[in-house]
Amino acid sequence: MPSNDKTKSQIKSRQRVAQHGEVFTNPREVNAMLDLVRDESFRLDSRFLEPACGDGNFLIEILRRKLSLLSSVKSLTEWEFKSLIAVGSCYGIELLEDNAEACRERLYREVIDTYSCSLHTPSPLRGTPPNLGGEPSYLKSLKYMLQKNIVCGDALTYRTADGKPITFCEWTPIAGSMQFARRDFQFDFLVNQTHQYSLFDEQGEAQSFDEPVKSYPPVHYTQLFTQTE
Repeated sequence: MPSNDKTKSQIKSRQRVAQHGEVFTNPREVNAMLDLVRDESFRLDSRFLEPACGDGNFLIEILRRKLSLLSSVKSLTEWEFKSLIAVGSCYGIELLEDNAEACRERLYREVIDTYSCSLHTPSPLRGTPPNLGGEPSYLKSLKYMLQKNIVCGDALTYRTADGKPITFCEWTPIAGSMQFARRDFQFDFLVNQTHQYSLFDEQGEAQSFDEPVKSYPPVHYTQLFTQTE
């Protein structure tokens, strides 16, 4: 996790290197590359996709930069909402399921640790706020968002591990409402779409722009996990 990142090995085993070409990037190189797009990496809603994310070496550093922008936020609800804007802008595709799950867990723990430090309050993992019952809804939404954004699949074939088309959620925060609107897009469409400069095709028929697979009505950030699709 965060404290171990600097000493982490670049390989898990020679067998995995031979079978999958799995070699992890060191934090020094990760940050040097992110500094090339420094302004974007420190923008809360700037979207990043790592098509071979491993267990999250790039995504964890991107998330840290984004969460650092919340250091002056004092309101609990504002911090939670903005942290989900940060998480919702980080996407990853990973061929190996154990790496994908490790990536989700690293990002989740990073949010929880930063949550505790920023607000000087016990981590929500150590206690449930009153009147919520069970696991806090914010944590359920956080886990759900990570499950949707970090996909086990092959970026070259645009397919998940079980052969389905990779689909990503576009999480759009609605200012002043603490709500998110969600639209789902297939990854192959996002990669292969061409820019359209006219509302009509050569036959005069109306063209479609960025059509989502599915759209959802806005919901409060604590209720994202209720969108079960």
